Parts: sequence; structure tokens; C-alpha cells
Amino acid sequence: MDKGFDILSGFNPDLVSAIELNSTVKTIPKNFEILRKGQYVGAIPLVLKGLIKVFTRYEEKELLLYYIKPNESCIMSFAASLKDEPSKIFAITEEETEVLLLPVEKIPDWIKQYPGLNTLFYEQYNLRYSELLDTINHILFDKLDVRLLKYLKEKSSLTYSDILSLSHREIANELGTAREVVSRLLKKLESEGSIEQTEQGIKIIGSGD
Repeated sequence: MDKGFDILSGFNPDLVSAIELNSTVKTIPKNFEILRKGQYVGAIPLVLKGLIKVFTRYEEKELLLYYIKPNESCIMSFAASLKDEPSKIFAITEEETEVLLLPVEKIPDWIKQYPGLNTLFYEQYNLRYSELLDTINHILFDKLDVRLLKYLKEKSSLTYSDILSLSHREIANELGTAREVVSRLLKKLESEGSIEQTEQGIKIIGSGD
């Protein structure tokens, strides 16, 4: 089995062989839209390397839902494919990303033959459900400056960098707010010593919460 397929290491060997035979490994460039709302899902991605951002959009505003990291998949794509429904989300690569693409037409038979495949998607469902509950709690109970700092720290952790090359508009889109609000709050966080705005980007000062 390919070293990059560690995500399949606990599966039935016959299922692994079927996946390797019928699936495709693809390298996708940064900032590539791999799925949009209203589009039917042709393949379910398992991320081997890189990062995919999943978000929703309403009246020109975006709201970040979650990130798909290595050894993870997209439960929203999985659900849409099983029901043969159009996607309700957008997905875009945050960096160059390598994915294993599972053909949707094979998934129903694989699930029946190999119940272990269900485990992968149940785990993904539980993970996303917990993340969405966490997001809702932060939206309801945290001030926007707290959400902003949490977002920057999470982004820093995901990209393994303490300097983020993000525009104020990009941040505003992901948090579902206005650019002017983000600019004001970044100045506030900078005055408090939590971040520093440099020519290279936004620098996170310290890693604590």
C-alpha cells in the first residue's frame, strides 16, 4: 500500500485494494475551487497532504465551516453523494493539496460490503459536528475580537506559520463580518500585544489562548 494511504491502514485489505484500483490521487493547486454550492459531487476527497477550506456563502458573505486536514474527508460531500443531491457548501484548497478521490458510484456498494468504511465517515461526522457546535458557541457567546484571535491562532496552527498573509477582507469573509470591523479589531489586538501587523502579514505573538 502506498505510504500516502495511511488513512486506509485499518481497513479490510480487500477494500484497500478496491479503493486503490478505482480511485485517483490528484495534486490540486492552491486556491482552487474543488466544489461549489449547487454542484453534484463526483468524487469524495480524502486529504493526503495539504488543506481544504469548507465554507458556506449567503448574500455575498462567507462563513467558514471547517478545514479538511490530512487523513480527513468531507462529510458534507459524502452526505450529498449518498442522497444524490447538489452540494450545499463550497470547498477550496488553502495550499497545494494532494487528495485521494473516491468515486461516488462505488461508495454504496463499498459501504455494504465493508462496514469499516462507515466508521471513517461516522468519525468525520462526529468531528465536524463537534467543530460546528464549537463555532456556534463562539458566535453566540464570544465577542468578535475573541473569535478573531481564535481564528488567527487556528490558521497559524494549520499552516505551521506565525505570520499570516491574509487580507482584512479575506478574514472578514471567513468570519462573516465587515472588513472595516476586522481592521478595527486587528488594531485593538495589536494594541493589546496579541498580534503584530507587519509588511509580511499578521504575526501571532505567543501561542497561548
